[in-house]
Amino acid sequence: MRLRFSKMHGLGNDFVVIDGVSQSVRLTPEKIRYIADRNFGVGCDQILLVETPDAPDVDFRYRIFNCDGSEVENCGNGARCFAVFVRERKLTGKSIIKVQTAGGLIELRVQQDEQVSVDMGAPRLQPAQVPFVADAQAVTYPFEVAGKTYDISAVSMGNPHGVLVVDDVKTAPVAELGPLIERHARFPARVNAGFMQILSRNEINLRVFERGVGETLACGTGACGAVVAGRLRGLLDEKVKVNLPGGSLHIEWPGEGQAVIMTGPAVTVFHGQIKI
Repeated sequence: MRLRFSKMHGLGNDFVVIDGVSQSVRLTPEKIRYIADRNFGVGCDQILLVETPDAPDVDFRYRIFNCDGSEVENCGNGARCFAVFVRERKLTGKSIIKVQTAGGLIELRVQQDEQVSVDMGAPRLQPAQVPFVADAQAVTYPFEVAGKTYDISAVSMGNPHGVLVVDDVKTAPVAELGPLIERHARFPARVNAGFMQILSRNEINLRVFERGVGETLACGTGACGAVVAGRLRGLLDEKVKVNLPGGSLHIEWPGEGQAVIMTGPAVTVFHGQIKI
């Protein structure tokens, strides 16, 4: 099987994007791992598959696979790349695109400056919706890992996020704690671990250890989850600049029950074909 693809990135969080509308695509975990391999395949954090929707009044279905072969519910940086991809490939001419994901429906808006705004929907905060093991919903939860107890926020943006506040992301123990938080028993579906440094009420630094991937240069849903966590703690205002290792995103969240809006770039690196 020979697949046409585009290599893209959102702030260095990189993707292989595959058109499953105009070509037949059969992906297995083994094929996904091969494509994502940076030595023997194309190389990427995640593979994005564009498909026709099976829901009414929706433009596309969008599936996300981690480099380890697992399928996940949502990806904010990937969503922006998805919007640019379907327009570049002439699959749609729309600037407002409604997309079905495993985490629910999202709406993408391609702006005149080619920045993409994504309506990520309202965050889910009930522990069972994250999912997170807790007796009742709270702003933060005492969380024991590596012999210490931390205050953690648990948020779902269609995928699960656990957010810690740290003094400095440069010295935060991401490599040590990230894998332990990702696979902690209180997160039964595993979790994306975020380490957030508050700079002001309108700006944060963030590093994210992604579920099934490891630390990435950027995580869009992680940026959204961090801003939600900071807002709930009373530390942030409605509009926040989120600085990630790969660049910055702009996140807006009015408050509970409201949608999170993420705005940022998406870049096409090259187009190619791969035989799998």
